Amino acid sequence: MAVRRAAVVAGVLLTVSAPAALAAGGPGRTHGASGPARTTAAVETPAVHDDEQGGNADADDPAVWVDPDDPGLSLVVGTLKEAGLDVYGTDGRRLQHLDAPGAPGEGSEPGRLNNVDIVYGFELDGHATDLALVSDRGRDRVRAYAIDPAAVSAGRPPLTDVTARGVRPVFSGDEEEVDEQRNAYGLAAYSDDDAAYAVVSRREETGLKLLRLKDVGGRVGYTTRDSAALPASFTLPGGKRWTPCADPGERPQVEGMAVDQEEHILYAAQEDVGLWRIGLDGGEFAAPSLFDKVREYGVPWSYDEEKEECVLDTAHDPGHGGRRLSADAEGLTVYHAGDGRGYVLASSQGDDTFAVYGRGERTPYVGSFTVTDGPATDSVQHSDGSTVVNSPLGRAFPKGVLVTHDGAETPADGERPGTNFKFTRWDRLAAAFPDPLTVDPDSFDPRDPG
Repeated sequence: MAVRRAAVVAGVLLTVSAPAALAAGGPGRTHGASGPARTTAAVETPAVHDDEQGGNADADDPAVWVDPDDPGLSLVVGTLKEAGLDVYGTDGRRLQHLDAPGAPGEGSEPGRLNNVDIVYGFELDGHATDLALVSDRGRDRVRAYAIDPAAVSAGRPPLTDVTARGVRPVFSGDEEEVDEQRNAYGLAAYSDDDAAYAVVSRREETGLKLLRLKDVGGRVGYTTRDSAALPASFTLPGGKRWTPCADPGERPQVEGMAVDQEEHILYAAQEDVGLWRIGLDGGEFAAPSLFDKVREYGVPWSYDEEKEECVLDTAHDPGHGGRRLSADAEGLTVYHAGDGRGYVLASSQGDDTFAVYGRGERTPYVGSFTVTDGPATDSVQHSDGSTVVNSPLGRAFPKGVLVTHDGAETPADGERPGTNFKFTRWDRLAAAFPDPLTVDPDSFDPRDPG
């Protein structure tokens, strides 16, 4: 069965055709009676708590920085939203905390750091500098933090804010619009020759922006290179128009994003719709292609005014959705292996699993997995963000690591629910599949993606 949708993307009428293989489950392994593969995490970070006592800390999205001289000293940078950033060693210990920017004035919203990614070797004030780039959802900016390799081995805080003063909002026209909070949300970074870019999505909207980083007097600024918008509604088979479930005035947003660093393909998770593949050609967005859908795609819904929530009418599901993702579709990351091999991983937040797809134009479904309770950590639930690196990270992670946000850290501290990050050995995750995933720690260097 072919599924067709029509929508305006960046001012162009887009028609997406999903082949019969997609509707039928597609190529590759599908779940049997045994369900998804099961693995456990080896390390977890300290729990944080989203209340006044805990500093309003809510873990969300991680990124891994690979140390060029001693991979065992590599870092994990994690966003805590209103509480800022934490920096961890590969053993899960907190090495540094950075506060989010404060509110610029009375009645204004404070900074809220949402998604993070790494740029290697950005030319800053004449020096090749590694950066942690962060979307500031509260103030609609992209923040940049320089990473000092020497500080790690010396026991000093490794991150320093190097955001250019006076950087403009990413989406908003002025500061008043910033406080409406339809701001920079998801973020993914990549490099192309001597240029570095960040793709940023917008909260409660379908918009994307492609920013090019620039040196502004020894600090990091940015300019907009391109803009695009994913569809907000879809034409189902038979011609009926469908809009994803949302609160009044909201549109289906994107948060989870990742860039294939070799092929310059953006993978974007539109939370209540599915997964998109978008080429990044010469600093511009190419036409989007929807390669998988959430199970709830096409399901009719109504809005409950009293409870202020939308309600899915699953009894009348027309069956146009996918089979692997339960909304929200969330954290995306790319495992790079040699000769174009590797995987795209997506968090299926609604059922606490992760779906695995092959890289490339076809993006075939490979299988799914879940991170369960183990001897060192509890399970991963409601995961928002994730990141994977193939590089060896010392004795603890000799074949690479997958880092995932855990939205329900247990045991809870009384009535205070907690969140944190889990670190899983890639080789052990790969071995959990009936047909083991590729383990290739040598073919891809994040500092020289080729």
